[in-house]
Amino acid sequence: MMHSPSAEPAATSHSLATGTGFDPATHRFRYYDFVMAAFVTVLLLSNVIGAAKPTFITIAGQQWVYGAGILFFPLGYVIGDVLTEIYGYARARRVIWAGFGALLFMAFMSWVVVSLPPAEGWDGQAAYESVFGQVPRIVFASIVAFWAGEFVNSYVMARMKIWTAGKLLWTRTIGSTVVGQGVDSLIFYPLAFYGEWETSQVITVMITNWLLKVSWEVVLTPVTYAVVGWLKRREGVEVFDTATDFTPFSTKV
Repeated sequence: MMHSPSAEPAATSHSLATGTGFDPATHRFRYYDFVMAAFVTVLLLSNVIGAAKPTFITIAGQQWVYGAGILFFPLGYVIGDVLTEIYGYARARRVIWAGFGALLFMAFMSWVVVSLPPAEGWDGQAAYESVFGQVPRIVFASIVAFWAGEFVNSYVMARMKIWTAGKLLWTRTIGSTVVGQGVDSLIFYPLAFYGEWETSQVITVMITNWLLKVSWEVVLTPVTYAVVGWLKRREGVEVFDTATDFTPFSTKV
């Protein structure tokens, strides 16, 4: 049941261990920093290492080409689900902003390093540019899509936790990914490729990649359950965002 924000503290939570209330703004979480580091690491590496290489799988004799980064990028959504489920929307929001800042710096650093003249005798410039010389339009689309998709994912996750009274975790992880990845794909592919590709190709790739990402979330559901269960036991709390300010434009806990 939803409660009026004016009648509640910033977030309503209770301890799994004792059943008593606590203040999530001052509570010291043991593993929050590690989960944040994992999120930012997956985000950056999936964009740097995987984004530049197309690969394929063969299904019924037909080759299906996809970006290698799609194998690992959805892990960011899994970790995002864990963050919201364990630590609440406000702390997940801080992590999303940390990832956003890291992406901006990565794009800036890539542009500077690629632009620097290579030393005489070094013949790796062309290969370096093919990997790190990202098209500004695609970089912009990727960053905007990440920001919007992750916030939608976290918002849906937090709201569904209240609606389900903390039960049926799989409905929240999959449901939030369906919506969050949908927003991500709807923003990224048109922004990055509209006018460069045929409209039908943009739509096909957008839907295919969205389905693949959601499928990954479904496949990883047992892993999500194991991680969430372990962290809840270790942290000893259950956070419900019954009165959280869901604006994305804040870093307050």
